[in-house]
Amino acid sequence: MSTLHDHDADLRSQAIERLKKRSEFWSHLTVYVLFNALIVMVWFLTGAEFFWPIFPLAIWGIGLLFHAIDVFRRPISEERIRREMERLP
Repeated sequence: MSTLHDHDADLRSQAIERLKKRSEFWSHLTVYVLFNALIVMVWFLTGAEFFWPIFPLAIWGIGLLFHAIDVFRRPISEERIRREMERLP
């Protein structure tokens, strides 16, 4: 019986961790959009010809992409493990 309870507790902690990661990602995305909108507005209002906001947009965007991959990638399932084991010699 305690094994089932331990399994449920483990699943609960995993679910909480995933929800925290998703919440952190959406906060990260919101800050990214707001900050970069601000610097694009500064670029527009200053009349600069060269679109210099591309640098923070691109560099920070790469970091945001890796954050999204970490948060939204599928967890390794037993099915995927089994298929991989079948491929091994």
